Amino acid sequence: MESVKLGLAGFGTVGSGLAAILEENGDWIERRIGRKLEIRTAVVRDLNKARAVNPGPDTEFTTDMTRLTTDPEIDIVVECMGGLETAYDLIRTALEAGKHVVTANKHLLAERGPELFSIARKSGKGLYYEASCAGGIPIVETLKSSLAGDRVLEMLGILNGTANYILSEMTTKGMDFGTALALAQDLGYAEADPTFDIEGFDTAHKLCVLSRLAFGVDYPLDRLPIQGITSVTPLDIQFAREFGYRVKLLAHARSVEGRIEAGVHPALVPYTYLLARVGGNYNAVRVVGNAVGPVMLHGQGAGDKPTGSAVLADILDIAKHMNRPGCEEAYRPDNTGFGNADLPEADILPPEEARSKYYFRFTVADRPGVMAAIAKSMADHSISIAQAVQKTDEDSEGVPVVFISHESRAKDVTDCIEAIDAMDFTVLPCVCFRIL
Repeated sequence: MESVKLGLAGFGTVGSGLAAILEENGDWIERRIGRKLEIRTAVVRDLNKARAVNPGPDTEFTTDMTRLTTDPEIDIVVECMGGLETAYDLIRTALEAGKHVVTANKHLLAERGPELFSIARKSGKGLYYEASCAGGIPIVETLKSSLAGDRVLEMLGILNGTANYILSEMTTKGMDFGTALALAQDLGYAEADPTFDIEGFDTAHKLCVLSRLAFGVDYPLDRLPIQGITSVTPLDIQFAREFGYRVKLLAHARSVEGRIEAGVHPALVPYTYLLARVGGNYNAVRVVGNAVGPVMLHGQGAGDKPTGSAVLADILDIAKHMNRPGCEEAYRPDNTGFGNADLPEADILPPEEARSKYYFRFTVADRPGVMAAIAKSMADHSISIAQAVQKTDEDSEGVPVVFISHESRAKDVTDCIEAIDAMDFTVLPCVCFRIL
């Protein structure tokens, strides 16, 4: 049987997961596409490292990256090593050499995606990236194909399993942030340096990639507002629960009168929403289309086989068309979801003009007039109060005073917090989160 030969850059979690699926589901895959998939070459850092998965006796392991782009037998280059410069050079060279590329590299696509899509368009080759966002959840293909006829109005996502696991443990077991992070690291859900996960950068990379597919524009990463979860405390989670919410790290993007509002931030999600119930290291994406309405996808956002499954889906899509009479000539991969056209830069709604409900927690001295002073300052900054709670905690420094606002402008919120934090009764800086 005719085979499609793959060249892998990286044989770690994703690469070995792909190899394991090929071994386990080989017969099923051949039935699906009428040909075999073979890993011809895998580039690794250490040739002597023991590997849990053996891709086959004919697979060559090498440290020479150029083998993937110069070997005429390799049909598809699969980049699953991560990083920026080396991965960029590999993908660019592979496309220019006339090879299709599949990648799981959301950071690279967020930073330099438009550049690479332009190269892919000129070469007439596929640059596919289902595995770059939300692991095994087929959100890329859903936005690119299944919802192609809809105008996306809004997209919300829990896109980082590490952050979601930490917040879930804090919610269900009352852990503080540090304890939950340490547990995530012990279980392998968090890296030794978890900065990208807990500060929201990993989520931001994925949001940039998905926003292009959802709205047909490029929202530059360096203009995206990003806030992580390090400021979330058990006290905030407790208050959120009392108000009927759960705290999640959300990626959000929506169309506001033709402009795009987007960002990454902790948010209070109504417990009636399915997103609020996404626990552990799972991911979920909620898309609202003008025709279909709300659609939600939920599943494992990382891991060897879930992510390997997403890589394999792209490989199969390419393999169905390539090297077949009449197909190869007619096959024009749609990498961007918009006929491979270069996407314009988004008309961005300035973050300070965005409107939302807000949760405020002020920590103040326990003395008369404080509540009235805070309420007056909020009114002076055009912030309308929906609910307010004050609780005395003898073990805490100061008294927590919590407000839930009606929809308010972000700039007014920032100015109000700055004014109240400067008042002489304020003990600790305000903690403030958006409400979905």
